[in-house]
Amino acid sequence: MRDVFIINPAAGKEDCTNSLTAEIREVYGDDCKILITTGEGDALKKAKAEAETGDDVRIFACGGDGTSFEVLNGIIGYKNAAIGVIPIGSANDFIKYFGFDSKPRFLNLKKQKNGTMLPIDLIKAGDYYCMNQCCAGLDAQVADYMRGFKRLPLVSGPMAYNLAVVKAFLGKIGINMKVTTDGKIFKEGSVLFAVCANAPVYGGGYISAPKAVLNDGLLDCVTIDTVKRLQVPGLLPKYKSGKHETLDVCTYGRCETFEFEADTDIPVSLDGEIIHTNKFKCEIVKNGINFVLPE
Repeated sequence: MRDVFIINPAAGKEDCTNSLTAEIREVYGDDCKILITTGEGDALKKAKAEAETGDDVRIFACGGDGTSFEVLNGIIGYKNAAIGVIPIGSANDFIKYFGFDSKPRFLNLKKQKNGTMLPIDLIKAGDYYCMNQCCAGLDAQVADYMRGFKRLPLVSGPMAYNLAVVKAFLGKIGINMKVTTDGKIFKEGSVLFAVCANAPVYGGGYISAPKAVLNDGLLDCVTIDTVKRLQVPGLLPKYKSGKHETLDVCTYGRCETFEFEADTDIPVSLDGEIIHTNKFKCEIVKNGINFVLPE
């Protein structure tokens, strides 16, 4: 079994390529391969090339959820390849399934080296695959705006997020859509959030799908009805803490397929990666990938 580390130098608050490379060499010596990404899409290409060799390989995505998304989509279809996560990004929401305090465990390279394979489900989201969640609504709009603000000079990550929240909050609240699950109407009307989840946490710590399980063969689906603008600040803390399921504005269920159709093209977040569409389908892929669970 080979181990390959794909490091995204743009992940997190600062480039930790040198320090992480030194840690990897201390634990693995020369018995591994370290690759550095050069831009968007490069992690996918590098992961695919390593999987194509045909030998058993564990490919560690060293970055945030976006890096993991690229590595996953690079190795889909290669039974010889497994994915691991070294969480050096700003959020790394997916691993919070294993506990909000699990980051040190995943950063421990000795524990990663002795890790075991955990078969997990995936979301097939159009032409892409996700380990965590797909969403449309206010959250995806914030993520979309944030990408634009981060390109501005002197704008930090937290500043970009705050600016994106303000812009989204001051804009149109709610999206008219029809959501169907397993071919039946789940929700129709104006929604603030529409989430299809394989794991519970997204958006920097929001527990949108508190009952989600990685290998139960089902997707958790959540919608939050549009509320008045002044009600949003009171709703968000409950949504973030996962205490929204009993609210009248929440519809929660489980399914194998999740589809939505909106009046116009809207941003859709796939594990943090943004696409724009007015119609989208997600479906469960049972035991779709082997995930490296650190010791």
